[in-house]
Amino acid sequence: MGGPTGRTDRVGWLIAASPAAVYGALLDRDALEAWLPPDGMRGRVERWDPRPGGGFRMVLTYLDPTDNPGKTSEATDAVDVGFADLVPSERVVQRAVFEADDPAYAGTMTMTWDLAAAGDGTEVTVTATDVPPGIDQAAHEEGIASSLANLAAYVEAAV
Repeated sequence: MGGPTGRTDRVGWLIAASPAAVYGALLDRDALEAWLPPDGMRGRVERWDPRPGGGFRMVLTYLDPTDNPGKTSEATDAVDVGFADLVPSERVVQRAVFEADDPAYAGTMTMTWDLAAAGDGTEVTVTATDVPPGIDQAAHEEGIASSLANLAAYVEAAV
């Protein structure tokens, strides 16, 4: 169960690459910019410090903001992400805070990326806890799944 919001969103994806390759893509700035933005968005990393206690700031821009207004501005979502825990080839724990005036997006959401070897690939499970109530659950899970599909395409192309 989540914390203050009581909500947890979870999505899993089987990726045809090693846990080490997937972990590497989670901690590479250029890789993250390439695969993390879900369909319909592009991303830019503005700050990058890939270590426990470090983190990054990403600005996501909607390619067509007409039906998807941003949290930070009309067309963008800005999020400050801290690395709470890094276990090579096993887990990345991020604490994400959206830049938004609307209190429905306030608070710290924890994103845990668990990597488990599965045959010749990796089962990646993303668990988001304390999801701000302004984030629609179905849209959030769809966005995570889109990012995981992008991650799979990114690391599988390198195999």
